[in-house]
Amino acid sequence: MMNRIVARNFGSNVYRLRIPWRPFSNDAASNLSSSNAGNPTKEGEGQQYDIAIVGGGMVGLALACSLASRPLTKHLNVAIIDSNPALGRNHFIKKEDLPDPRVSTVTPATISFFKDIGAWQYVERHRHAYFDKMQVWDYTGLGYTKYNARDANKEVLGCVVENKVLLSSLLSCVQDTDLQKKIYPSRLTSMSILPNSSSLEEDSTASETVLFTHGRLAKLELEDGHSVYAKLVVGADGGKSRVRELAGFRTTGWNYSQNAIICTVEHAVENHCAWQRFLPAGPIALLPIGDKFSNIVWTMNPKESSEFKSVTEDDFLKAVNHALDYGYGPHPTSSLLGNGDIFSWFKGDITMSAHDCFEVPPKVAKLASERMVFPLSLRHASDYASKRVVLIGDAAHTVHPLAGQGVNLGFGDASTLSNIISEGIAVGTDIGEVSLLKKYEADRKPANVMMMAVLDGFQKAYSVDFGPLNILRAAAFHGAHYISPLKKSIISYASGEHRLPLFS
Repeated sequence: MMNRIVARNFGSNVYRLRIPWRPFSNDAASNLSSSNAGNPTKEGEGQQYDIAIVGGGMVGLALACSLASRPLTKHLNVAIIDSNPALGRNHFIKKEDLPDPRVSTVTPATISFFKDIGAWQYVERHRHAYFDKMQVWDYTGLGYTKYNARDANKEVLGCVVENKVLLSSLLSCVQDTDLQKKIYPSRLTSMSILPNSSSLEEDSTASETVLFTHGRLAKLELEDGHSVYAKLVVGADGGKSRVRELAGFRTTGWNYSQNAIICTVEHAVENHCAWQRFLPAGPIALLPIGDKFSNIVWTMNPKESSEFKSVTEDDFLKAVNHALDYGYGPHPTSSLLGNGDIFSWFKGDITMSAHDCFEVPPKVAKLASERMVFPLSLRHASDYASKRVVLIGDAAHTVHPLAGQGVNLGFGDASTLSNIISEGIAVGTDIGEVSLLKKYEADRKPANVMMMAVLDGFQKAYSVDFGPLNILRAAAFHGAHYISPLKKSIISYASGEHRLPLFS
């Protein structure tokens, strides 16, 4: 029979005779608008899409942009489900606006991804700060290391961007594409996926209800009463993912009994370096965001975070400068690396340049935003994919903000998933088939687990104040500072490479 796919069951396998794949046609979805979202095609039926992205945050929108940038996926019909009202209208960021305290440190790999999907040009129109050096040191004064982009033959180590800039840039990018897309300003309440039926002879005229009944579509019920049908549901809805819950994915993990207090601060001079100091209760990071502003991410126990959130601005600024200077212990000094030092064997005949010497971060002069507090945890989904459902970003994994890698892992998920979907379309595979989606999981899970293990190891190693362990940590700092292959390996991995090149 022409223009049909005939499915037959043989044992546990389904064999199909395929015609070239084509996306659903849905002219009403071509506008990124919520004014007529969810209008049914037939009485009693919902709208039909190729992909329903639940979660219109940075990672969900990055996936939409990536799909729009690929030849085989740019014709897909995509629904974006998110109750954030800002997604349904143009959001303009004024240059004079103060920085948002919520920022992300994007890696060179993420910058490259944004350029590929056409979103980086929008980021560059707003405030952002590239940095090419980073200093990390220990409160004991025994060790520090400095990373320079030139050590790994890179131009930059990363770029700090406000989350509102990333979100606005991705939204502008997806608005300017020809991707058929529609935003549903609502929340997901239920999701149904039925087993495949071999009795259906599929064709393009089959209704949503028929396709759903035979397991060819997932059905999503929204809080506002609308129904959405899709071949593939993408859970990009964060650490408390409703998609993950409804799909029955289990998670493992733990709470760190730590909070992160974040805010924007201002200096008298512009900051061009990323700074991170490990303190007894957790690290404090000072990240440049441009225009003499920096972002503070300070990890501490919940009691301290509550106190520091409520103290006066003057007292908070004194505490920040204390934590970034002589507080909790001395500065690492050049004498620690000199003759007779227990770590002098790391140095050998290397002459330390001025660029490699320990520096004191610029003083914080003013608080430029509210102080926000977030509890920290580690969570990882046991599976990323099942029939017609896949998880990306924080829905699949949440990590400690130690190195600012969380959102970069999510962008890596979005890039890989769009590539896998494109490969599936190229060979005529149903994009909701679990065998296809498991290829995405097989690619991303090892990379994400490795990064989670590294960050969790750092968190645990710096949570103990014990003499011999302090010396081992200091030795690790010096090794990272003076062993060039190790330093290059660390920089390359932190820049977005999946494996540590030193051991590859």
